[in-house]
Parts: sequence; C-alpha cells; structure tokens
Amino acid sequence: MNRLPARFPFAPEKWPFFYGWTIVAASTVGIVMSIPGQTMGVSVFTDHLIRVTGLTRLDLAYTYLIGTLGSSLLLPRGGVLLDRYGARWTAIAACFAVAATLCVMTQVDHVSSALRSTFGFETMAPAAALVLAVGFMMLRFSGQGMLTMASRTMMAKWFERRRGLASAVSGIFVSGGFAIAPVILQAFIDFAGWRGAWWILAGCVGIGMSLVALVFFRENPEESGLRMDGRPPDLTRDSSPIDSRDTDSREVDEPEFTREEALRTARFWVVTLAISLQAMVFTGVTFHIVDLGLETGIGGLEAVRLFIPIAIVSTSVGMISGWAADRVPVRLLVLSFLAFQTIGYVGAGRLGETSFLFMMIGGWGGASGLFATLLNVAIPNFFGRLHLGAISSIQMSLIVAASAIGPALLAASKAYLGSYRQGLLLCCLLSIGVFVFAAIAPFPSRARTT
Repeated sequence: MNRLPARFPFAPEKWPFFYGWTIVAASTVGIVMSIPGQTMGVSVFTDHLIRVTGLTRLDLAYTYLIGTLGSSLLLPRGGVLLDRYGARWTAIAACFAVAATLCVMTQVDHVSSALRSTFGFETMAPAAALVLAVGFMMLRFSGQGMLTMASRTMMAKWFERRRGLASAVSGIFVSGGFAIAPVILQAFIDFAGWRGAWWILAGCVGIGMSLVALVFFRENPEESGLRMDGRPPDLTRDSSPIDSRDTDSREVDEPEFTREEALRTARFWVVTLAISLQAMVFTGVTFHIVDLGLETGIGGLEAVRLFIPIAIVSTSVGMISGWAADRVPVRLLVLSFLAFQTIGYVGAGRLGETSFLFMMIGGWGGASGLFATLLNVAIPNFFGRLHLGAISSIQMSLIVAASAIGPALLAASKAYLGSYRQGLLLCCLLSIGVFVFAAIAPFPSRARTT
C-alpha cells in the first residue's frame, strides 16, 4: 500500500499560509478524537460495565491492566508501520479500528453471554473479562496508541525551531478537550444510554476523524516542496516535492538516530520514565477519581470537577512550557515536570484539606501542561525525524504499559492497604528517584544542542 500523494485532494504549498499550522489543527483534532481510547474516555463507562457484566471494580481494573499491557506490546510494530505508510494511512486505519471496537463493546454483555454458553462457564464473569480485555487492548492500541502517535509525530515533522510553539498552541485545545470530555460523554450517556453513547463516538471517530485524516493529514513539508517552520524554499535545490526518505533533503543539522541508537541513550530513558510515571499515576487517579473523592471526603462529584481547574493550570503551563521548549534545555523541563508530579501526588491523597487540594490542582495541572510539551518536543529534538515513528512507538508502548499499571496499583492499595494514599506515597518515591536520574544522567554527544 503506497502513501497517498501529498497533493491529494489539494496542494498544501498553495495554501494562503504555512500549511504546518493546518497540520497543528488537524493533529489536535486527532489527539482529542483519541479520547474513546483514553482512560478518561473509558472511566465514564466503568460503572455501566460493572453493572452489565457482574465484574467487581478490582476485576475491571485488572481486566483493564491486561488489555492495556497487551496493546503496549503491539505498539512497537505499529511505529514501524507508521514510518512505512505515513501518518495519513495510519490515522485512517486507527479510526476504523476504534470505531469497530466501540461497536463491539456496546454488545459486551451479549457477547459475554454467548461465550459463557459456548464454553460452559459457571458465571458470566470469566467470559466478560475475556471480552473486555480484548476490547480494551484494541481500544487502547488504536486510540491512545496509534491515532495519538500518528497525530503527534506528524506535527513534530512540520516544525523545528517553532516546535515548542506548535506544541503550546495544540496543547491549549487538547487540554480543553480532555477537560470537558467527561462532561460531554456523560451528556451522551444521559441522552442515548451508555450503548448509544459508544455508537455516537464510533460514528464521530470512524467517519468524522477518518475524513479529517484523509483530507488534511500530510506526512512532512518536504513532500509538498515546503520546509519546516515555513522557511523560504531552498533555491539551491530542485523545486519538485521531496521524498522524506531521501536523507539529502533533510535539514543539515538534524540528528538521524535509529531506534536502536536512541534506546542506548540516557536522554531517551530520562524523558520516557518521567512521562510514563505521570501516565501511570494520572490514569490510576482518573480511573478511581469518584471513589478517591469519597475516600478523601470531598465527594465523587466534586472530585470530578477538579479536572476543570486542573485544565486551566495545565493550559497555562503548557503555553509557557511550549514557549520555553524552544529556548531552554529539555532537562530543565523534565526536572520541573517531576517536581510538579511529586507535589500533585502528595496532594491527591488528602483532598479533604484545603492546602493539599491546591497542591493537587497546581501539581497535576503543571505536570499535565509539561506532559504534552515533552511528548511533542523531546524525541524529535533529540533523535530527528527519519525514524520518529519507530522511536516514538517504544516510548508510547512504555507509556501505555505504565498507564495499565496505574488503575490496578491504586485498586490494590485500596483493597489491601485500606486507602489510595499509600499507593500515591509510593509514586512520590518513584518520582523522586526519576528526578535524581534526570539530574545526573549524561546526554549523548550526537543529540541536538539544547
């Protein structure tokens, strides 16, 4: 399967402004439309799934763990395919996979009943766990994994000096979209029921987002005869579109790490461990946010409402960090990111006390704002664009695996230690350990100077 022509259905170089900003918009829509595969998109449906399947909350958390870990194992291969077929085909395929999975998930109880009858299970729980594990695996792989990765890597390929600014602009709308997602999804459920809500999302992603990818996604500026950041054309070269795989066509100062080379550097692991830790804990807290609110005394509804001030802080920090990413060392952003994480983890365990509540909002908001910046900027800055999909897929695989552990870790903390607080304190220790690693880790000589 060949990549679609860069000039189908229109020529980006004839756009009235630099087409990279259209890429930012299209990428942002792609990231937001991955919400059905994100934890906050799933968490709204957890009580309905518990009710129709008969699983306990801990059972569901373990099922989510298995499915998400399974998806993480698929992502490295997905990254290679992303490099081979490009962001447009990858995003379209991911949209169809998300839609198909959502359609099957609407019938999870009926499919589970059929499996129970076929295999003679005494209860529906084992069959339901199997169906949900496979469903979560596909939803996480296609939504959180491939659609997000295709959107982010494509945006990174269109910018170099203004990569941080592009990330900041995108982050404003991503943070807002993720903040209001639970409210919108709950409105869908109130309007059409939980099954109907998933049917609506299947249509939005499978039809709407796939059309956005088909029409507006482009792999990189060179294929359209443009240059990163909208710089003037290089008049010393032929004006015809450039193949992104032609190494002579790339910017002369751009690093060209292979996946194997990137994995041998400390920088890759500093950024990946920091981001993965945030994904693990944020996913766990989001998954159990209602119960956490009840445990800490502020109530489930008030706990959910915390996402709004967190989003405000996240958007503000994202704008600042995006501006800073083009000017300061990435190491400084990572250290700030980990400091915000630690503050947020401490606050989350005692939301009933005002000072800790503000620690939660400030820490989580700050970490969330830096999360998007680091995810968009660090890997392309360090390792270049040539193998960006393959390198990013390893990082995304570890992020997804970490996000699988979060809900189960906090569920186990509550079940065996009596509170979520002990699990959050453990996460604080992990954050401090990664902070020390980030502070002392050497950086490879071939990486971009930051």
